[in-house]
Amino acid sequence: MGVSLVVAANIILAVRIFDVITDPLFGFINDRTTTRWGKRRPWLAISTPLMMLSIYMLFIPPEGSGAAHLFIWMMLLSIATTMIMIPYYAWGAELSPDYNERSRVTGWREMLGLVGSLSAQLIPSAALLFFGLGGSANVLTILGISMVVLMPICVALTISKVPETKEHVKSTISPIQGLKLMLENAPFKRLILTFMVGGIALSITTTLYLFFVTYVLNAEELAVYMFTFFFISNFAAVPFWVWLSKIIGKHKAYIASFTLFAFSHPLYLLLGEGDFWWMLPITILTGFAAGGFHVLANSMQADVIDIDTLKSGENRTALFFSTWSFTQKMAASLGSWLALTALALVGFNTSPEASNNSDQLFGLRLLFSSMSSIFYFIAIAIIWKYPITEDVHSEIRKSLEKQK
Repeated sequence: MGVSLVVAANIILAVRIFDVITDPLFGFINDRTTTRWGKRRPWLAISTPLMMLSIYMLFIPPEGSGAAHLFIWMMLLSIATTMIMIPYYAWGAELSPDYNERSRVTGWREMLGLVGSLSAQLIPSAALLFFGLGGSANVLTILGISMVVLMPICVALTISKVPETKEHVKSTISPIQGLKLMLENAPFKRLILTFMVGGIALSITTTLYLFFVTYVLNAEELAVYMFTFFFISNFAAVPFWVWLSKIIGKHKAYIASFTLFAFSHPLYLLLGEGDFWWMLPITILTGFAAGGFHVLANSMQADVIDIDTLKSGENRTALFFSTWSFTQKMAASLGSWLALTALALVGFNTSPEASNNSDQLFGLRLLFSSMSSIFYFIAIAIIWKYPITEDVHSEIRKSLEKQK
């Protein structure tokens, strides 16, 4: 598009700031939606065309597009994403009231999401390998067309095949009163703070990954292979974390995933130039740990919402997931900012012509390998005394049944 990095960064920041308004607002609206087709289903249908158009305009922009084009379509994509993802996650939380079955639901959703993420990595590589279509423009075009084609198919299958609960209680609590009830929900505050700190750690790793592979391992052209192994390990680990959560409880399994992250990541410090394939076993460990991060957190989120339903007498699932959505975006932004700021503090130069000395390269290695572990240990401390066990949740569900 010919947009400078500074302008693009400011546009992305403006869109993220706008999320502060749109995420809770749409969660509030979605919880008050009542139609003959359900509460969540209509919003997926409405938002899909807007998302498809936004993706097309961003990935395959018209000739001569500039900053205004980027801003308009990024803003519309952000709105469409909010409109589709909040009811989507709320719908998933409402599919089952059972403590363990909720983990199975989030597990399947996470695994299929990883298939999508891995496909996004592999489709451009396949296009280059089999058809000789390389370069950024071709990659973006292929990804844009793929998403525009697949999205309506996936949404149509979801809308037509997935049942939606008929036990909704329309929310009438004012936003101020609702926020007060949310802030009084101690398990929710503990969980969302843990999720945010863990999300910051993941974002630090994601931001520094390509720098580490390019400048420390000197293997930029092989980066996609390690991403692939990470996603495969992540995918394979999901059933394990669902099983473990049933054996020892969700929050203990969540602690185990953070612990594995915290102790395996510093092993990257041992790597240097030419050690790309020695990175593989460490990446498999961290990918395995990542398998529990979103699965367990989203399942636990459904449990803490039951506490709110018990106290408020209303279904405010979408409002909770809108808060969750905003927290996830904030964690990604903070993690990236911390990583890049720390990289600048150690004097690392990312320009193509720059030459970094051994101290600067060690700084990058230290940040990539160990900075995130600090946040994982903080997350463990926060979630350690999380109170909702399977027995506690069973009592909450019994109280909800009596309330009907």
